[in-house]
Amino acid sequence: MTFRGKLLSLFSLLFILLHFVPVIGAENEDKPAFEVIVPATIIQYIPVDIEIKISEKELEPDTLFLIMGGESLEVVKTDGAYSFSQTFDHNQDFFIEMDGYEFHKKVTPVPLWMSVIPPLIAILIALLFREVFIALFLGIWMGSVIVTYFQGYSLIVALFYGIFNIINVYIMNALVDYDHMSIIVFSLMIGGMVALISRNGGMKGVVNYLTRFAIGPKSGQLVTWLLGLAIFFDDYANTLIVGNTMRPVTDRLRISREKLSYLVDSTAAPVAALALTTTWIGVELAYIQEGINSIGLNESAYLIFVQSLSTRFYPILTLVFILILIYTGRDYGPMLKAERLIRQTNNPDEVNAIHPKVAQSDDDYAKPRWYNAAIPVLIVVFGTLSGLVATGWSQQVWENQDISYFSKLTEILGNANTYVALLSASFAGLIAAIVLTVSQRIFDIRKSIDHVIEGFATMLPAILILILAWSLASMTGEMHTADFLSQVLVDLKLSAYVLPAVTFILAALIAFSTGSSWGTMAILYPLILPVSWMVSQEHGLDYNASLAIFNNVVSSILAGAVFGDHCSPISDTTVLSSLASSCNHIEHVRTQLPYAITVGIVGTLFGTLPAAYGVPFYVLFPLNILILYLIIRFVGRKTDTGISSK
Repeated sequence: MTFRGKLLSLFSLLFILLHFVPVIGAENEDKPAFEVIVPATIIQYIPVDIEIKISEKELEPDTLFLIMGGESLEVVKTDGAYSFSQTFDHNQDFFIEMDGYEFHKKVTPVPLWMSVIPPLIAILIALLFREVFIALFLGIWMGSVIVTYFQGYSLIVALFYGIFNIINVYIMNALVDYDHMSIIVFSLMIGGMVALISRNGGMKGVVNYLTRFAIGPKSGQLVTWLLGLAIFFDDYANTLIVGNTMRPVTDRLRISREKLSYLVDSTAAPVAALALTTTWIGVELAYIQEGINSIGLNESAYLIFVQSLSTRFYPILTLVFILILIYTGRDYGPMLKAERLIRQTNNPDEVNAIHPKVAQSDDDYAKPRWYNAAIPVLIVVFGTLSGLVATGWSQQVWENQDISYFSKLTEILGNANTYVALLSASFAGLIAAIVLTVSQRIFDIRKSIDHVIEGFATMLPAILILILAWSLASMTGEMHTADFLSQVLVDLKLSAYVLPAVTFILAALIAFSTGSSWGTMAILYPLILPVSWMVSQEHGLDYNASLAIFNNVVSSILAGAVFGDHCSPISDTTVLSSLASSCNHIEHVRTQLPYAITVGIVGTLFGTLPAAYGVPFYVLFPLNILILYLIIRFVGRKTDTGISSK
């Protein structure tokens, strides 16, 4: 046997021993009448549910009387089960006594501060070494090792278990999630559709048509920006449709893939966060309503949402910032280098070699026909919107005369099943592309399916990144990373006037660390909204002043979540933007980061902070726009080098 074979055999033996020896030992133990189930993973300061099972069902009483830590405890049966919550602050002996049965377990909780280690490692390695696969893998592995080690295993065993659990636990959990699989299937179908319309002449026809309006880098970027505004109802649909549609156009106009992915990423979420009828607003309204109920305010969640739009500085300023970049024709930082490189080269394909390959138009077979691409894309766009309305439709809401049209549409979209709408629309778009191709005898059905499968293959690297990012997000959820970051804010006991700005920073940190803007909102809205009202009241602010702070905090949570999402290399929307634009993922993060940070800092210092002190928005927005213009004017440099800039 070769050395490699011996090594594989050794690892296989260790794997079997690690997985099955504990199980064999457990089978030889006598099962007690009472069974106490303590979660395997216990995080310091985080309550966990302790469950008690009785082997003889007929002897189950309505209430169990326990002795725990020298004190009596009553556990009432709820939904056929006994459970109670317990918090472990330090290493301790957990001891329970009941009806002569004793349970003893030494508990070693994972220190809460360690929860930031996995995402921190992933982010640092991704940015330093520009290798996202290894970065995500190491982040998940480190978290798995920490969790396993504090379950009582030795460090050597934890290192082995950590590797196996990446697949067995975290990746599998990411794949069995319905929402995650919906995004994967949606991405595959969009990829297949794009590959086919690239081969059947449809994409070339669109390029030829858009070239009438996009005749240079400046106008090409403007068309991309306008398309990003037009597909306002969902950030996922926005990202994949705009990126895939405009990529041939921007390649032809020598706009870098980095700039395209920035335009795609920085219009998708900001537009979805601002529009009055989107897939975001229903979730946000639910969180706002929970905050209102917890405080006892007599306010409308929708009215607070509308009022909070005047202080959503980061999303609004990001859209304006892009326009200033386009108008001035200037860039700075890594984006300037990327733009100048693509403009100055005589061989754009050589510059784009670092980016993922995409299907090219097959001019030998297909005559350019714009409608071969436009029809499937429009089916996806309007199919998604129709699907959202159909899955969220309520006759009672629609016939309610007491609410406005926008309120009706908002509530319908808020109740919609986003993933069913996306899947149905993308599948319909793919079928339309196949029918158009076969009916015009461009390709037969077999050749068409081959091109669709080629499109599937181009999506696999980005989908793998998505799966790893979701796995890391699951890890940060298990370790309660967001709770640690949130607790830091609560412990600081800040003034009510600086609370919105600090909330923005905290939301950005959580979104950056977890890669999820929606997850950030789910964590912070229930936590910070009541805190903001109580802090305002403690500082002696009247009702209107407290409500103004409350509205600003509502804006800051969402704005900070979008900002952190834009900066994070492990964000799913950042990955999708790279995917749709066929841009190297780390290059997208590197080039977008300085722009996002610029807008984030300016919006916080000259927007969020003074707004909390009562400065009106109609003063702050012109001031912020002027500052951003001056930064671009004096820091930025012209990117065009002798070609048309129209």
